[in-house]
Amino acid sequence: MSLPAAAGEALEAFAQCPGWEQRARLLLQWGERLEPLGEEERCEAHRVHGCESQVWLLGERRDGRWHFRAGSDARLLRGLLAVLLARVEGLTAEELRAVDLADWFARLGLSRQLSPSRSNGLNAVLQRMRELAAQG
Repeated sequence: MSLPAAAGEALEAFAQCPGWEQRARLLLQWGERLEPLGEEERCEAHRVHGCESQVWLLGERRDGRWHFRAGSDARLLRGLLAVLLARVEGLTAEELRAVDLADWFARLGLSRQLSPSRSNGLNAVLQRMRELAAQG
């Protein structure tokens, strides 16, 4: 499966980082790219359960492809969400089901820094994306 353009951009950017410190800085920069969610969007209906930090996720299907927006109060998590969104942008529901989260973060060189709770939270976000796609 070919990657969305933003995912290719993420792989290229993170490949340039020689160490964790640079990757962490880049992750924070990617987090700043997230379109801020409005107050009305930061509600219980959009909250992802299974995350230690507050995470909200919205999805919409256009022309059979999924587009997501997400937000969090945690800066590092916003960066992780941004690279996750880059990976899933414009996928079909079927392609979304095939996304391997562990492989994606390994390819970015970020998997060693993902604590089990953060990893579980990101898996909960991906699972919620799949649920929205199954309903839509």
